[in-house]
Amino acid sequence: MDFLQTLVSIFMQYGYFAVFGILILCGFGLPVPEDISLTAGGVISGLGYANVHIMFLVGMAGVLIGDSFVFWLGSYYGEKALTLPVLRTVLHPERFDKVREQFKKYGRWVVFFGRFMPGLRMPIFFTAGTSKQISFIRFVFTDGFAALISVPIWVYLGYYGAHNFDQLMGWVRNGQTIILVLVGLAILVAAFYWWRRKNREARGQK
Repeated sequence: MDFLQTLVSIFMQYGYFAVFGILILCGFGLPVPEDISLTAGGVISGLGYANVHIMFLVGMAGVLIGDSFVFWLGSYYGEKALTLPVLRTVLHPERFDKVREQFKKYGRWVVFFGRFMPGLRMPIFFTAGTSKQISFIRFVFTDGFAALISVPIWVYLGYYGAHNFDQLMGWVRNGQTIILVLVGLAILVAAFYWWRRKNREARGQK
């Protein structure tokens, strides 16, 4: 709770710019939980220091720009970027190799699920860039779709719990479960449409 209150105090003073900047730095592996940063942005909206709908857009922009820049680093510089101090401290060669193996197996689905894996987002998005297996546009679309699930949950949780921090922290603890349930539902919907398309194709061939 202390950490959330600290972020709320900073965001109350500097508003959207602080939220936007922190989220971009989170994309580079800043040891600040992205979900808490988004929640703090929602809290200052609930306290009247910002508009919650604009905060949602700011949150989406900060998340996507931070993620996209990490992807671009991997795409443009490749593994040479691992020597940069900003990456060297959070992306060790062993971790990079493990993420690369997962990306070879599951492709862009790793990008989608990476959005819900604190601590692994940056390695996954950087590796996606180095892999050359996914275009920048497809990366943004996949990451953006995942962000549309997670970002509004954290921002609006903060907004509706702004006046009761004890209750809010309970919601935050359950927030990851809510997100995982929504991801599971999204997978089921995607699987259903894939199955239905395959059935139509099979009927068309008869």
